[in-house]
Formats: sequence, C-alpha cells, structure tokens
Amino acid sequence: MKFKEKLLQGTLIKRYKRFFADIEYKGKVITAHCPNSGSMMGLLNKGNVAWFSKSDNPKRKLKYTLEIIEVNKTMVGINTQLTNKIVLEALNQKKIINLIKFNNIKAEEKFSDKTRFDFLISNNKEKCFLEVKNVTLVRKNKVAEFPDAITSRGTKHLKELSLAKKKRFGSYILYLIQREDCKSFKIAKDIDQEYKNAFDNALKSGVKILCYDCKISDEEIKLNNQIYYEK
Repeated sequence: MKFKEKLLQGTLIKRYKRFFADIEYKGKVITAHCPNSGSMMGLLNKGNVAWFSKSDNPKRKLKYTLEIIEVNKTMVGINTQLTNKIVLEALNQKKIINLIKFNNIKAEEKFSDKTRFDFLISNNKEKCFLEVKNVTLVRKNKVAEFPDAITSRGTKHLKELSLAKKKRFGSYILYLIQREDCKSFKIAKDIDQEYKNAFDNALKSGVKILCYDCKISDEEIKLNNQIYYEK
C-alpha cells in the first residue's frame, strides 16, 4: 500500500487525548491526528522520529496524520486505519499463503446483529470470515505481542469467530505486525487475561491464526513475511 506522497519526517513531542500528537517539524510544533486507540506502549518516547502525511482536504480540522514512529531505527506503522488496506492488497495479490484459494473478497461483512468482521472471503466450496488486528508492541526478545491494552472489542471478535466456526464458516484471525524486527508473536496475557482466555478457546474451536510482519518505508507499507505463533 503506497502513500499518496512520500511521508514527512519530524520529531515526536507527545501524544495526548488518544488521538492527538504534537510533532516538531522544521522548527515549529504541529498537531497531527493519531489514528490509533491502543496504548502504543513502547513507542511514545519524546524525541522518537515521527513520519506523517499531509492532507489537502480543506474540511479536515487536522491536515496532518501520524503514520509511523521510529524506535531504535525500526519503523513501526501506527495507523490502524491502514491495516485492512494492507491486508486487502495482500489478499488481491495472493500473498497470504493460507488464503490464496479464496477469490471472492468482501470487506466489512455482517455476521450478526452486533458483529461485522473485516472480511468475508469465499470460493465455490467454502466461506470464511477474516478478522484483522494491528500489532505494534514489542517488549523483549523480538517477540511481537497483542494486545497493548485491555480490549473488550477484541475479546468479542474472538468469541464471534468461534461462533461462526460452529455455524460452519471458516474462521481466521490475522495479526498484522506493522514492523519488521520480530521473530515470533504471542498474546500478551499479562495485559489482558480475558483476551488470552478467549484466544485459547478460539483455537480449540477451530479458529485459525495467521501472523505476518510488514515491510515499511516512508513511501509504502506492505505485507512481508509470515511469523510463527509462540504458545
């Protein structure tokens, strides 16, 4: 997924009120939209390199959007609004090995009165729901972790994927790691034990887990290598 224009580079000052970030750029302080509702643990140190885009939309209150934060020379994509776009591109380009047999792709597909999954993928023989989660957290040993904060919504999605499996749909959850310095992935049970319980139950019910990292630059973010799940 290519950015419309090459990203601008500044220095992170602070993130506040969840969706605002102050960035120093060319001697001035600008305020950018921060499109990430998580804690962004490990990313928010003052002085980190911040990569951001500029919008020409006159109706936007904030014309800048924080896209990437650089930590220890590693670029980390923080814009969760891009996650599904990256995965959709990978699906269309047949880059997700486990899912190449599915030719029909529908985004934001309704499953129940209270749940929509990110994708419904299908062929002539089967239909599968695919839910996608954005991952940025790394605490040690090059292990990516999810979630970085308690996520009742994420827990609900796992339970609904298990229910979809019981109704004879295929069920997948894909953890998109928006960084490329990780060797494995695991669930951060110390952050959200309820999510870990729902994850374990989902595995037992037949929900399949996929993990991929990303190749990231100031010009594009694209799905890269499959990462193994660490139990």
